[in-house]
Amino acid sequence: APMVVREPIGRWRSSAAQHSQSLESWYAHIPGLVVVCPATPQDNFTMLSAAIRCDDPVVYMEHKNMWALEGEVDLDATAPLGAARVARLGRELTLVAWSAAVHGAREAAETLAAEGGEAEVIDLRSLWPWDKAAVLASIEKTGRLIVAQEAVQVGGFGAEVAATVAERAHAALKAPVKRLGAPRAPIAYAPNLEDRLRVTPAMIAEAARGLLQPA
Repeated sequence: APMVVREPIGRWRSSAAQHSQSLESWYAHIPGLVVVCPATPQDNFTMLSAAIRCDDPVVYMEHKNMWALEGEVDLDATAPLGAARVARLGRELTLVAWSAAVHGAREAAETLAAEGGEAEVIDLRSLWPWDKAAVLASIEKTGRLIVAQEAVQVGGFGAEVAATVAERAHAALKAPVKRLGAPRAPIAYAPNLEDRLRVTPAMIAEAARGLLQPA
């Protein structure tokens, strides 16, 4: 059943609960569906091209805050579904994210770099299939994992990543796996309340500092 369904996800300022949802984990739970969550202009081109070529139904989820994002796009580039992208190299900590959370993770990694820390940022790009091999290879190198998502943490796809690492790379872990996600609450309309539900680069950096501290 070759079909691509493009959907907006994520928070737009003061859009309240009706227009601020990130429900990618719902679709990842349904057998047969491919789920794509690009984070860059380049990937929005290459991943959409791959989704159109795919013979399976694809739910293609674009974050509203990234519609205005600009960048160079190579029209000859290709990217297979299910292959992650290493957005930043590092050797002490792995940050896994997708969609808009990738940019927060990269900002946090830059903050850590200024403090002498080295975080590797992995952009999953697609949640199903997802690149277990890339994440596990990074954990073998760093021994530490933070999964950051904009979606509600409870039942989120970050739990799938965390569980897979705990099951298959536990011997390499130097610290407990950390998840960051929104509380299980409706997104508020008021900006000050909305901000309290966000996973920010500062939150990611602070969690990373906690994992990097000597035991």
